[in-house]
Amino acid sequence: MIEAPAREQILDAAEKRARMAGYHGFSFRDVAEDVGIKSSSVHYHFPTKGDLCEALARRYTVRAADRLGDPRILAPGEGLERVTALFRDAVLVEDRMCLCGMFGAQRDALPAQVATAVSAFFQMILDYLDVAPRASRGSQNPAALLARLEGALILARTLNSPSLFEDALSETAA
Repeated sequence: MIEAPAREQILDAAEKRARMAGYHGFSFRDVAEDVGIKSSSVHYHFPTKGDLCEALARRYTVRAADRLGDPRILAPGEGLERVTALFRDAVLVEDRMCLCGMFGAQRDALPAQVATAVSAFFQMILDYLDVAPRASRGSQNPAALLARLEGALILARTLNSPSLFEDALSETAA
């Protein structure tokens, strides 16, 4: 088996920690230990924690956009289903918070470059939901849908009850 390049291993380890503990919940030393390298090697790839977390947020956004695909070619309601699946997988499959949700809650304590990258994630989701055909005219606006998804994820993780994610969304499609 071929190992991922060190940069990707660092990003993977940092993302795991950030999605559990937020921006201030991990150090370069923690990431280095997880990867099995020296913290100076983490600094080689990412001189500052801001650089590391900006790269994390940008990668998270690109991966989400790639997974969602082009919203203009979807059937009505499919865009919401795809976005919901992103958040559902976070809680049910990955047992983690949304990276940008974790960082967004700490916005005032983030370096500007990280806050900007986090905002780009949320704007991408809002734009996607705005363009994707809706299931009905009465469908909620994109901001309400995104807030409901983030809130459902927080509720399910906080109360350690993944089923609450679905319960919280039970009226979303109505």
